[in-house]
Amino acid sequence: MSPDYSFEHAAQGRGFLRIAGVDEVGRGPLAGPVTAAAVVLDPARIPEGLNDSKKLTKRSRARLYEEIMQVADVSIAHASVEEIDTLNILRASHLAMMRALAGLKTPADYALVDGNMLPRDLTLPAETIIKGDARSQSISAASIMAKVCRDCVMLSLAQQHPGYGWETNMGYGSKSHISALQNLGVTPHHRRSFKPVHNML
Repeated sequence: MSPDYSFEHAAQGRGFLRIAGVDEVGRGPLAGPVTAAAVVLDPARIPEGLNDSKKLTKRSRARLYEEIMQVADVSIAHASVEEIDTLNILRASHLAMMRALAGLKTPADYALVDGNMLPRDLTLPAETIIKGDARSQSISAASIMAKVCRDCVMLSLAQQHPGYGWETNMGYGSKSHISALQNLGVTPHHRRSFKPVHNML
């Protein structure tokens, strides 16, 4: 099963014109921000090969990132480690989604949101789609944009804080990351509210 444009068509049938797919990446890692993207596709210029970013190779994601940037209205936003620790990861990921929607060049009038929960401050008409990144082309485009952008952030943080393996684990709690935490300690980019980090403090 690959994503299609049927959810977008259904929304258009109800009179909506600018439909944004919204997705976030980075809920699970022990370090780094949570990143969200909002993408409004042009139905006449949808890039080939859109899919859930986790199902694509790094090379395919990079190619699609460039293509989507050229043909769509794209906005990418983050919620910081401090915001994750203050709000909790769900609220922080919803904050990143709201920021991404707010950053579109032309506001969307409808949102397709990956998952089963809408951000509670969302004023836009919207619907949730479970496994939306594998079902809606707009959400799969958003998942690719968020993933590529967050990976770049983690690569840059890996250069500032070598030894944690963020260039490969992207901040997730891999064995090597946990052992680096024990040996090197906690950085300012670690999420203190997450159990493995919290327990070390």
